[in-house]
Amino acid sequence: MPQDPAERRVVVTGPPRRTRRATGHYRPRTEIDEQTTLGHTYVRSLMRTQLRTALTVSGVLVLLVGPLPLVFAAAPDARRLKWAVLGFGLYLPLVLLARWYVRRAERNERDFARLTEDR
Repeated sequence: MPQDPAERRVVVTGPPRRTRRATGHYRPRTEIDEQTTLGHTYVRSLMRTQLRTALTVSGVLVLLVGPLPLVFAAAPDARRLKWAVLGFGLYLPLVLLARWYVRRAERNERDFARLTEDR
């Protein structure tokens, strides 16, 4: 089958297209500042990790403090036990829990800042 001379292929050439942005690299901070969908996803990710940390601490706190009324009701005459538990037995776990929460929250924020820093 001979080809019709009117159906010749034509090659079109032109300058190369740019595949990157004008800045040359990706900036997550710009995505957050411009409130794009990706920036919204970054912020939601931080919020979820902070919420997960807060809920973990709240759960441990409920498990630590929640049974105390039952313990105190089981021993109504033990006033010294109540003061010992509330004054000494509960203080150290609460301090350790608060310290863990602060360190974890700061680590979450540091990881987020490292993720969104300009590279």
